[in-house]
Amino acid sequence: MKYVLVTGGVVSGLGKGVTASSIGLLLKACGLRVTSIKIDPYLNTDAGTMSPVEHGEVFVLDDGGEVDLDLGNYERFLDIKLTRDNNITTGKIYQDVIDRERRGDYLGKTVQVVPHITDAIQEWIERVAQIPVDGKSGPADVCVIELGGTIGDIESMPFIEALGQFSYRVGSDNFCLIHVSLVPVLNVVGEQKTKPTQHSVRGLRCLGLTPHLIACRSTTALEENVKTKVSQFCHVQKENIITLYDVSNIWHIPLLLRDQKAHEAIFKVLNLQGLTREPELEEWTSRAEICDMLHEPVRIAMVGKYTRLSDAYLSVIKALVHSSVARGKKLFVDWVPAGDLEDATAKENPDASKAAWKLLKGADGVLVPGGFGDRGVQGKILAAKYAREKRIPFLGICLGMQIAVIEFARSVLGLKDANSTEFDPNTKNPCVIFMPEGSTTHMGATMRLGSRRTYFQSTECKSAKLYGNKRFIDERHRHRYEVNPEMVARLENAGLSFTGKDETGQRMEIVELRNHPYFIGVQFHPEFKSRPGKPSALFTGLIAAACGQLDVFLQGSESKRNIPNGPANDMSQRHIPYGASNDMPQRNIPNGASNHMFQAACGQLESFFQGSETKRNVPNGAAKAYQNGAATKLANRPQDGAYSIFNGMHL
Repeated sequence: MKYVLVTGGVVSGLGKGVTASSIGLLLKACGLRVTSIKIDPYLNTDAGTMSPVEHGEVFVLDDGGEVDLDLGNYERFLDIKLTRDNNITTGKIYQDVIDRERRGDYLGKTVQVVPHITDAIQEWIERVAQIPVDGKSGPADVCVIELGGTIGDIESMPFIEALGQFSYRVGSDNFCLIHVSLVPVLNVVGEQKTKPTQHSVRGLRCLGLTPHLIACRSTTALEENVKTKVSQFCHVQKENIITLYDVSNIWHIPLLLRDQKAHEAIFKVLNLQGLTREPELEEWTSRAEICDMLHEPVRIAMVGKYTRLSDAYLSVIKALVHSSVARGKKLFVDWVPAGDLEDATAKENPDASKAAWKLLKGADGVLVPGGFGDRGVQGKILAAKYAREKRIPFLGICLGMQIAVIEFARSVLGLKDANSTEFDPNTKNPCVIFMPEGSTTHMGATMRLGSRRTYFQSTECKSAKLYGNKRFIDERHRHRYEVNPEMVARLENAGLSFTGKDETGQRMEIVELRNHPYFIGVQFHPEFKSRPGKPSALFTGLIAAACGQLDVFLQGSESKRNIPNGPANDMSQRHIPYGASNDMPQRNIPNGASNHMFQAACGQLESFFQGSETKRNVPNGAAKAYQNGAATKLANRPQDGAYSIFNGMHL
């Protein structure tokens, strides 16, 4: 087993997760099987109880693991399925060691950070690296490990020590360290400054780890003299100094690594020269280049509680991106704070209320994501009502589905006090109730989590058609409240259809509104399984409906219904290089006007390749952010804390 460790220095938010994902993709494109591990040095056992505003979204895995959002990046880039053990936290390690001590496994020894904690970390890494995550048998060839936080953090020290020991444990030919550091450009002098990187690497070396490659984050490509300086003061070969500058979308990052021969440097360290091939990234390159060409806009209003931090809805944004690119549209996300839609805000802050309603009314589609607590719920209900009455395409996820049911009960059934027991435990008309098996005393890992099966009740509903007329689907869940089964009959008699249910028929999984262009709510989270080239069916339906293409999309999808969750047509006769996506919707969308755009785009691909180097040196293009109804230029604002602004989205 070969190990690639990615660390970060100077400041947080440099994009270690994107870098680690891109390295994994590059190695996979060279013919290697890749797995990933994320180390988070916080005491929480997992991310399940952490606020999205503080830490970003909680990403949910098939096995129910609530993990760091970077594991979502790994899954999306590498098209793999990770486990909860692929996310290591200080809490997990200490719990493991304490459990061993209580069992008497240490035979009376004094349990200490060194060697017991550090040994447990190393054993965990070796064990998890052997778990296959790509659907094949046997372990992967390479494990990419990302150490969260910044070098020098107190909480990271046990992991730094463990990884230093680990490099000797596995041998120098099996361990490669890549350090991601910042090379800022001071506006006053306009010069790239290397001193932060020098100090960061010096600190890393003092802790017993020596980097083999340095990935320098900067707004522009590193100048040659700057590379020379970093090489000289950090004791790293010049060809191993990689520059990762701002690009138009993060799909270009693996291409930057490839163009600078990062894979060759890694293979030299890991003694893999001659055992791999050149990276085959044709499909990925096509997607990245064509993505930059999109110009026909589609506007989606994101009505949520955590709109000040885009990472709180990272997977939702990614799923919208995947689907909009597949439909040949340039995505604009309008962030609508749910609370600003409420009557109280209209009285207290009329300007904010007016701006929020302007964004909602100007959108082509409305998306209400999940969340917890009663803040902003009334605003979400008003957004669902507006979409229902004005026949605007609507997708509600988890809480978004529940508020759609509540709104329908209030407006159509006339149950003015209809509510969820989460928000009003004493409501006389509980449309949403606490799950019977849920814990009322513990919060962590007590929800209905992970992959669960949903059975379609009809093949004629939109959701079933979008999923290719399957009998059932498996999607990831994260909730502790559900639609009250005692209310279902009344709701369905009034026109609300529960088209997807669990195996018992008692849990409502999908709700649709009859005689509406697109009004769907789902209890699960389809965003967690969306991939570049394999967009989520429901998100694709939302984008298609928002563009007025849903009927054409459904009518023309017969040939692609045998491929789950993707708009690509039959690919069985087409060679797909190992490591590349097996699905390239940009070249295979057989749907009306979008097809002509993609034909033209693909016809210009060669010229794009020839001019791509120049294009990649222009950070962020002319991307705009739409906030409070006004377009503003964003100067070098990163996505995921790194690298890009995607086609005008405010990230």
